[in-house]
Amino acid sequence: MSALQALRPRPAPVALAVGFAVAGCLIGTFYHPEPWRAFDLWAYLLTLLIALPLGLREEWAFGVLVVTAAGFAGYLLLGYQPSLNFWCPAVACVFVTARERRGRVTCGVVLLAAVIALSGVRGRLPWPVTVVQALVVPAVACAFGLAQRRLGRRHAELRRLTLLLDEQQRQEARRAVLDERFRIARELHDTISQHMTIVTLQTGLAQYTFHSDPAAAHQALGVAATAGRQTLDELRRLLVVLRTYDPGDAARTGSAYGTGSGSPYTEGPGSTSAPEGPYAPTVPSIPTVSSVPTVPSDPSAPNPDDLLADIDRIPALAERLEATGLRVAVRFTGRRRPLPPGVELCAYRVVQEALTNVVKHSAAHAADVTVDYLDRELCVTVLDEGTPDPAQDPSPPAAPRRAADVRGSGHGLIGMRERAKIRHGSLIAAPRPGGGFQVCLRLPLEADAFPGKDVPPGRDRTSG
Repeated sequence: MSALQALRPRPAPVALAVGFAVAGCLIGTFYHPEPWRAFDLWAYLLTLLIALPLGLREEWAFGVLVVTAAGFAGYLLLGYQPSLNFWCPAVACVFVTARERRGRVTCGVVLLAAVIALSGVRGRLPWPVTVVQALVVPAVACAFGLAQRRLGRRHAELRRLTLLLDEQQRQEARRAVLDERFRIARELHDTISQHMTIVTLQTGLAQYTFHSDPAAAHQALGVAATAGRQTLDELRRLLVVLRTYDPGDAARTGSAYGTGSGSPYTEGPGSTSAPEGPYAPTVPSIPTVSSVPTVPSDPSAPNPDDLLADIDRIPALAERLEATGLRVAVRFTGRRRPLPPGVELCAYRVVQEALTNVVKHSAAHAADVTVDYLDRELCVTVLDEGTPDPAQDPSPPAAPRRAADVRGSGHGLIGMRERAKIRHGSLIAAPRPGGGFQVCLRLPLEADAFPGKDVPPGRDRTSG
């Protein structure tokens, strides 16, 4: 605080100081009993000197007390009636006690007691009354000052806590934004990476066999087109989760994201449809998601992660990867039971990323996926056989799959570990001793928290 700001009086103290000055002058003008000296010009000046400094009591508390006490002492020694201007030094002492350190508080109390005692002597009061008055008035002033000091400390602590809470809220807001950015990044990576890998590999295969085997090139382009349409479907699903749901949209677009008229997920003008022509007959059957679950009508409900993926979609994921030449065997073991959407989404995304890495970075022809429902945890394992031995494997080499130069960004393993950490699980991704690679995900489950059901017959499947 600068010196100019310190000298600038505040409205409330100034109003109190002016009130004391006006009251003292008015009472002195109309009330001047004998034998006290008449209220003349000097009395007016001294009254103003005693009262007006109270306007600066918050910035110069001890100095105001000294000036006020000195002025009141001079007023008494000149013979003016002692009943006037009595409370001004007491008010100044209250602020000294509330704001100054202990040494100045002691000096201020002694100074006020001396002035009050002088007032009793000049007023010819009995000595017991003079002593009691000199003790009680400073004691009351100290009590008020200490209460104000405690209140000021509480206000300061409240301000500090308010600033701390505000800073924490800003940090939480920044952390929430970062968490949401990471979440969107994981979903985009896990959702798009697999399909774009298929598109890249199949277009590379088409380029590789364009002149030598046109039929195979046409088939590869058809597979790439189907994978591209599935990418659009996955993006639409992701947008359903990420956007803010407005109940009014349902009235404007029919059943919320269902199959009604005007739904953005129905085939219509401008929608992406299957290509016609030479690619259509040779495109292998790759399952697609034809419908999107209805968005909850409650806008306060949490983001429906189960709209994205769950464990039941792993077999369809394995079928899609068959187009790249990778045979995937999927097995479910243990007592099947519904799990929280976040757990199922985590398991599906880890399997998706692990199989995509097999396609992108390995020449393996087969992989195994095992989903084991244990009592207290879910264990998901993805194994690949590694690069096959040409002497033992009579199948054609995986050169077509390597025709496209597919490079990883390194974000896949990071995303899988982030997902496992969010669900308080663990993830192991390491080469197998006998060759190949393994990914093992373990997610804790609350025991008996969900009703169970047995694995339906025929649920286990082996692709290829």
